[in-house]
Amino acid sequence: MATDIPTLSTLLEASLDPRQNKQAEAAISQEQTKPGFSLRLLQIVAGDSFPSTIRLASALYFKNHIKRHWVDENGAHQLPADEVTAIKRELIGLMVSVPPNLQAQLGEAISVIADSDFYERWDTLVADLVSRLTKDNTTVNIGVLRVAHSIFKRWRPLFRSDALFTEINHVLTQFCEPFLNQLQCVDSIIANSQDNPEALKGAFTELDLIVKLFYDLSCQDLPPVFEDNIAAIAGLLHKYLIYDNAALHTDSDDESGVLEFTRAGIFEVLMLYVQKYEDVFGAQLPQFVQSTWQFLSTVNLETRYDILVSKALQFLTSVASTQHAESFNNQEVLVQIMEHIILPNLTLRESDVELFEDEPIEFIRRDLEGSDNDTRRRAATNFLRTLMQRYQDLVTSTAQSYIDRYLQEYTKDPQENWKHKDTAVYLFSAIAALGTVTAGKGVVSVNPHVDVLNFFQTHIASDLEGESVSLILKVDSVKFLYNFRNQLSPDLWRAAFPLLVNHLGNSNYVVHTYAAIAVERALYLTDENTKASVIPRDQVVGSSRDLLTHLFKLVTKDTAPEKIQENEFLMKCVMRVLIFIRDGVLPIDDLVLGYFINILKIIRHNPSNPRFQYFLFEGLGALIRFAAPAHNELFETKLAEPFQLILADNVEEFAPYVFQLLAALLETNPSGALTAYYQSLAQVIIQPSVWETRSNVPALVRLLTAIILRDAQTIVANNQLEPILGIFQKLVTSKANETYAFELIETIVATIPVSALQQYYPTIIQLMITRLSSMRTENFAQRFIAFYHFISSREGMGADFFIAITDQVQHDVFKGIYLTIVLPDTQKLTRPIDRKTAVVSFTKTLTDSQAFVDRYPKGWNLTTQRLIELLVNPPKVSKGDDLIADADVDEVSFGVGFTPLNTCKKPLRDPFPEITDVKAWVGQFLKDANSRHGGKIVTFVQERLDPVTRQALQEYIQ
Repeated sequence: MATDIPTLSTLLEASLDPRQNKQAEAAISQEQTKPGFSLRLLQIVAGDSFPSTIRLASALYFKNHIKRHWVDENGAHQLPADEVTAIKRELIGLMVSVPPNLQAQLGEAISVIADSDFYERWDTLVADLVSRLTKDNTTVNIGVLRVAHSIFKRWRPLFRSDALFTEINHVLTQFCEPFLNQLQCVDSIIANSQDNPEALKGAFTELDLIVKLFYDLSCQDLPPVFEDNIAAIAGLLHKYLIYDNAALHTDSDDESGVLEFTRAGIFEVLMLYVQKYEDVFGAQLPQFVQSTWQFLSTVNLETRYDILVSKALQFLTSVASTQHAESFNNQEVLVQIMEHIILPNLTLRESDVELFEDEPIEFIRRDLEGSDNDTRRRAATNFLRTLMQRYQDLVTSTAQSYIDRYLQEYTKDPQENWKHKDTAVYLFSAIAALGTVTAGKGVVSVNPHVDVLNFFQTHIASDLEGESVSLILKVDSVKFLYNFRNQLSPDLWRAAFPLLVNHLGNSNYVVHTYAAIAVERALYLTDENTKASVIPRDQVVGSSRDLLTHLFKLVTKDTAPEKIQENEFLMKCVMRVLIFIRDGVLPIDDLVLGYFINILKIIRHNPSNPRFQYFLFEGLGALIRFAAPAHNELFETKLAEPFQLILADNVEEFAPYVFQLLAALLETNPSGALTAYYQSLAQVIIQPSVWETRSNVPALVRLLTAIILRDAQTIVANNQLEPILGIFQKLVTSKANETYAFELIETIVATIPVSALQQYYPTIIQLMITRLSSMRTENFAQRFIAFYHFISSREGMGADFFIAITDQVQHDVFKGIYLTIVLPDTQKLTRPIDRKTAVVSFTKTLTDSQAFVDRYPKGWNLTTQRLIELLVNPPKVSKGDDLIADADVDEVSFGVGFTPLNTCKKPLRDPFPEITDVKAWVGQFLKDANSRHGGKIVTFVQERLDPVTRQALQEYIQ
């Protein structure tokens, strides 16, 4: 029965009430399985009679419903065809007519639909958008342009491809001319609205979107119509870059308004055009450079201009990396740049000091190198560094004179003039570092004209040690150590490290957080010569109880869930200490585990910081890796309750981490029967519904394989084999999960007795062959080849076993698979384990396959050739080092899909650990088989191989 609107609106209202939202969400989940659910949501969004809160909730549900159910992973629509058509027909008209907060949600839904359907399955969209543009109705235009931007902005990060350019050209032919007309229309509206603040704000909101779209349409290549009109377009962009009107100013000194955002957007366009289309745009540049210079020289220090100032500086940075930078190559000009642009934006403002005191975590995030936040300081630093790359001597000497002057001012009155030293330290850091400074590596390359070590010892070390130093200078000293960590000697680090640890005890939030950031990186440092850790491990192990206890107390100082999760830097430090001390944690593992469990129990109610959560689970992973092998029962017992609560409450953000940790816990003790807890868990995770959440799949496969490896007998005895094979069937038909399908089936084959699995083999192989013929991917083919070798190389199975199964699927289908897939592409296998298994497989085929003697005699020669090719570069399987890869914070997509934990990666399993020298093993195995078979192998070598292959193989046999 179709969803009825009154019921749905009541449920949406209940979902906003914390007392009944769980039940309401469960009921809405039931409703979404009924036909027409998405259209009823849109009717509620459109209905003026509904309260705005319910309309917004409906728009949010619609967006999320579309994200999850518009298409499957193969691109096929999951909603009924008539519903798909109706949504596309109604959505644009609805979006342009609703308030901005609803527009934003519907715009995201349109972007999702466009991702899969635009333009080939939605080729009317651009014409529909263009037809709705008006000359004077900014409300409608804003809706249309917002839709267009939500679709076209997808092009920005994409790599060039024929398909992409076909789509872009489809848009340009219909959209560009009307778009340029719209730019002229909005210009007229602004001219006619100078005394009408409301109309002016509407027109500037439209202009802001036009500027964003101008970037979208130009991001891959310069549209010809833009190139033809470049002077006129540049004139309008310049006009609004310098435009000002008091009616557009916000009431707050802190908040940017539509005027600032529009001008910032123009700077982004200018940067794109400087970087990609300088040959076309170069003639227009001087007016923009002049106006930017003027703006930066006169703009005041109010926070609302921060985004605009940082974009202006980024634009000048782009110019400084081109031939147009020559105008900066002048001492007099450089002095002007330093005094009017660099220093005003490097100097700490009152608003920065207030941020330091009132919102310390925000101050830290803005201040850190590698942060996403645009700040004046970072933009000014990057501009100076870019100038320095071109004119190193001139920039260094000019900046150094200001550094000396500021340091002299500081020494006259350290209490009053501490800001002068802060500026000097920032300015020195800006010119001392060459290239990009990253959170992961700090400063890699140093300006040869400065002495970092001398500056540290003369000006920084005293602040690191001093008690009466300004708190911000104390932070500067810690940050200097952190940024230039690779430039300081191991001896110096060993002296500085205890000081950093002491700063963890500082009551100031920023000081102890920066100390944690620096301690974390210090523990990651290794001596270039010895490759050993710079900080002695014994020193940290000895103080680990106090160090970890203190860090955990800082994390849990405020017990509100969102406050505990606020500071990911402290939790990252906890993680690093545990990785660093390894099994040194054993005497205190119970204590540390208690802290983790306490935090988990609190934050599961309100997960709010994905970075904090990631480092928390990485820390717990490290603890399990290094302590659980010795105290397995303690860990299994204590973690059962918090993990059970997380899974029972369906905390989606935590579930993939919990499944990984449960698997890691099992893997630390691979022998013995499953505990009652894991047996009950096995019953839960083989339910199909658990596998519906895509981000759970990799971790669930790992957990399920760990359970099977630990106790295959119980799996068979409890009749759980069929449900598990049902999971394999679901995974193997999915491109996204094909790797995990093979991971699961290989574990099943390796652990479940052949007798229990015999009846299922034909279906397993048939599913794989169907995938190969209907939806083959390079990865699937590789995993299939590896699976064939896995079976063919196993004791009690072999090539004949595989051939017998495939005959049950279709007589002699093996011949085609072997000749067209296995033989030609085995050489493409990349994993050493797969290549080693292939060597064993081919060798055993030559020695023990009756089918290759009788049915496929030519295959004997071809198999020998492939074996010899593999042995040219014999695979070596490393035993797996103990190194834990350092996942850079900026490279991990927190909260999006599945995030693997590095601290407890699945151990590598070599199916043939006894084979250490592959070449020697092949020779010995062939000789033994020849004896076993009464000299038949040598006979086949003589009769079946061509002279070149014969000689190559005889070298192994002899």
